[in-house]
Amino acid sequence: MNLLDGKIVSQAVKVRLKTYTEERLLQGKKAPHLAAILIGNNGASETYVASKVKSCAEVGFVSTLIRLEESISEQELLFKLNELNEDFDVDGILVQLPLPKHISEQKVIETIHPSKDVDGFHPESVGRMVQGLPAFYPATPYGILLMLEHYNIETKGKHAVVIGRSNIVGRPISIMLNKNEYPGNCTVTVCHSHTHNLKEICLQADIIIAALGRPEFLKGDMVKEGAVIVDVGITRVPDGSKKSGFAIKGDVDFNDVAPKSSYITPVPGGVGPMTIAALMMNTFKACAAKD
Repeated sequence: MNLLDGKIVSQAVKVRLKTYTEERLLQGKKAPHLAAILIGNNGASETYVASKVKSCAEVGFVSTLIRLEESISEQELLFKLNELNEDFDVDGILVQLPLPKHISEQKVIETIHPSKDVDGFHPESVGRMVQGLPAFYPATPYGILLMLEHYNIETKGKHAVVIGRSNIVGRPISIMLNKNEYPGNCTVTVCHSHTHNLKEICLQADIIIAALGRPEFLKGDMVKEGAVIVDVGITRVPDGSKKSGFAIKGDVDFNDVAPKSSYITPVPGGVGPMTIAALMMNTFKACAAKD
């Protein structure tokens, strides 16, 4: 069993991006600029945005953090997004989710200009991805691809089983693993809450992407020897033995599955760091596209 260590891979991506950015500056070009919007005072959102701002500084990007009150109207938020769309210096726009209930997430996603859609959620980005055209990939699935690539995981002709069909992870990663390039060329099966014989399907898988949001769902008896396991889940589970009162669990029962796997991601420290690395990569690409 080998760990797919997201901390190591994300650091390698950041080192690469820092070099690219330094080369841009030597050529007299601008540094990539990511604008992040944070609405309200959600603790988890604060943490996520802070790590993104920190990552920008590490690789030499410019970052702008825009804090808005939770009471902001949808119209005011959309107006702010259009201002950022028209600001040439801003290359990528990120609106930290979740949003207050009175704001339409879909309207926000569709208002961000596709050329600055570094989260990869705009319908145009998704459509281009499906058609195999250059596009910004959603950050978490893109991070998974970067990780598979870093560890030289063979994907061609392999059977990949994706558990989960969300627009954020399950659906896009199924498309990306199916594309005609590396990492890709997999035969992909997408499973979900209505899938029959899930255990039997998983036992056929060379690669399993677990992204259903149910802690320790995937057990050792659902995995064949030598499978590659990517755990996207991250759930707080009450745990009296921890000072915090909770433990962080993935969708994979790590201790049960790890002995049978050839490669497996830990939780935390697996896919999480890769999501931010992929966001940085998208921001760089958005900037370079303007050259």
